[in-house]
Amino acid sequence: MFQKFCLITLAFVATAADAYPRESLLDPELPEYQVVEGVSGNLNSIGSDTLNNQLTRWAEAFRQLYPGVTIGIEGKGSATAPPALIESTAQIGPMSREMKGEEIDAFVARYGYPPTLIRVAIDALAIYVHKDNPLPSISLNQIDGAYSATLKRGGPPVSTWGDLGLAGDWERQPISLLGRNSASGTYGFFKDVALARGDFRSTVKEQPGSSSVVQGVAADLYAIGYSGIAYKTSGVRVLPVSDGGEAHEPTYEACLSGDYPLARFLFVYVNIPPDRELDILTREFLRFILSRQGQRIVEEIGYYPMPAEVVKEELNKIVK
Repeated sequence: MFQKFCLITLAFVATAADAYPRESLLDPELPEYQVVEGVSGNLNSIGSDTLNNQLTRWAEAFRQLYPGVTIGIEGKGSATAPPALIESTAQIGPMSREMKGEEIDAFVARYGYPPTLIRVAIDALAIYVHKDNPLPSISLNQIDGAYSATLKRGGPPVSTWGDLGLAGDWERQPISLLGRNSASGTYGFFKDVALARGDFRSTVKEQPGSSSVVQGVAADLYAIGYSGIAYKTSGVRVLPVSDGGEAHEPTYEACLSGDYPLARFLFVYVNIPPDRELDILTREFLRFILSRQGQRIVEEIGYYPMPAEVVKEELNKIVK
């Protein structure tokens, strides 16, 4: 889905760079959010840890506009979003992957129609190493060799830093593998894309959250881990990644062009009956997320804002 979108947005990269200073990637055509009357009540969000900080910031800004609104946020993993939406314990289900077929089927079995997917931001799933690690880049085959027990990409197994080309004191040092747990959408995305749907090694140290992965890498000279680009700290380096050719940094341009192979959209799912409009509180929160103000917060957090053409498509899903 993301790669298909990339093919039609190359022109936007150039126009956005011309229209805005380099420090901002906001599309000049993003809509401004306008406050409306009658917005109050309670809104719950249950799902992705990757989007936890993002949802918190969106909620804080939204409540400044609507003091009568209370927003609860729980981020224990993307796998918790579908059951929360099915049981109506949340109106918002943030996910860092798309729903699986069986998750959609369970929703349809309850309501008779599928949930609505809303793209809310762009992320580069980053490969992190310690700040003092000299490895210049890594390929998807090498990532698979390190993390996978099944080696679906066909490369050799990777166990030491010497297997990745480092010499000297690094050569014999085993690689300490950090990753997410199976409730995480990041875990699922990494498994599908980097491991070509292969199985993880049993030696991967599963972490409870996105920041835990990065903190673990920063504390271990010989560690490697994967997490969202917004969780980068001064204690780690982000590796350029290749997919059989030149390695690319996880920049905005490389994500839009498809050159960075671990780019993805971040999503929220909502329950929109086909014969009724979305309730005003959920609708306005989503409109805020997709506005210039909301996408500016995306950029401030460290993810990448979406082009106006994508925002328009998503707005059409929630405003009838």
